[in-house]
Amino acid sequence: MAPSGTALDLIFQQLADLFLRSIPTVVLFLLLVAAYRLLVHAPLLKVLAERRERTTGAVARAEAAIRAADARSQEYEAKLRAARAEIFHAREQRVQAMQRERERVLEETRHSAHETVRAARERLDGEATEARATLESRADALAAEILRVIVPSASSVAAIAPRGTY
Repeated sequence: MAPSGTALDLIFQQLADLFLRSIPTVVLFLLLVAAYRLLVHAPLLKVLAERRERTTGAVARAEAAIRAADARSQEYEAKLRAARAEIFHAREQRVQAMQRERERVLEETRHSAHETVRAARERLDGEATEARATLESRADALAAEILRVIVPSASSVAAIAPRGTY
């Protein structure tokens, strides 16, 4: 069953008629596509490219700002460490100076105390020597006084003692 020539001719004629009627639609569609490209697509691509450029520029500027902030932060931290080290060093020097001063004052105090003790010993030794000399010089007088008090004189001994005992 081959289609007859008339049916095939009819199909070709309908297709040709369909294509002919679609030409204004195709032309309008192509005009619409051209107008879209000219009025919407090209400006939209331009705006998107500009936006992308601005975004990448802003990102690049932000990254540069971050790097600069990091560099300043590291510089600040280095200065802070140096300042802390300087303060610590100055503090250590003050502590050492105070310790040296303390040692000097202690040494002066020790020396003064030794001098005071030495002077007191010398004074005490002098007083002891003087007291010994006084005691030795007065020992004979004291011994005579003690004997006079303890042992009565010969006349008073005779009066008290029975006769013939001497």
